Amino acid sequence: MEYKKRLYLILHPNLALVGSQLNPEQFADHYTSGSSRYYSGKVIFAGIDVDFRHPYFPIEDMLNELVPHEDGRPKATKFISSHRVLEHMDFDAIKTLHLVNPEGDVLSLEPEQFRCPNEESNEIRIYAEMAPLRMLVLSDYNVREFSSYITSPHNPKGAPSLFFTQIDLEIEKFIEEFEKHPFKESPIKSIHPSRLRDSYLELKNSPTKHTKGLCLDSSIDQSSFKYIREGFTFASQKQTKCFYMPSLEEIERNNYRFWKHM
Repeated sequence: MEYKKRLYLILHPNLALVGSQLNPEQFADHYTSGSSRYYSGKVIFAGIDVDFRHPYFPIEDMLNELVPHEDGRPKATKFISSHRVLEHMDFDAIKTLHLVNPEGDVLSLEPEQFRCPNEESNEIRIYAEMAPLRMLVLSDYNVREFSSYITSPHNPKGAPSLFFTQIDLEIEKFIEEFEKHPFKESPIKSIHPSRLRDSYLELKNSPTKHTKGLCLDSSIDQSSFKYIREGFTFASQKQTKCFYMPSLEEIERNNYRFWKHM
């Protein structure tokens, strides 16, 4: 049997460009339950135009080696590169984004035109850097400003390209509730509420400071996909590409299995 050859960009839990003969649903199932490499948790990967080529990647050579197993099973993954992958990726080649819950259910997103609803707001936000950086960051930058800041060649804490999202949390409201109920749990399991409060106040009271690190890991596996605000962004100095989440009501209606284990 002849299988279709595909390119996938794995973004979480690791970063890699791979070839595969599996469709997105099979690929998701392979990584969450079918792989010999044990993994339990969320997976995020993008579908890449199979005609994409860049001198940095030996794509043609790897695709030629993408052949079924002797027993006829399709080849699940053929790793092309796991080093400096995102900075050599043309965002125009990123066609779909697939979110996979720990049960292996998939929510597939299509790219949409960039929108930044609070561009003039000084609201302090929480950004989860996911690839190649993996930090949680407080910032009063909006998405457009943060994209420019974090990918600047003059930023020692940044990267040439970044895949990130924004956590949906009204921080001031949460801090008010925490002050009244000191045993209130944080929606971000890796961040103690007092740490979130102190970092927020430090950033708010420092007019010349625009970012504050919260955690050395994005903590995406410890948070529900329900806490994703707006969606996911690929950013560089030259390009931006966005994949926006449907409403929770729409996800529940159209993809109940994914919604149930978000």
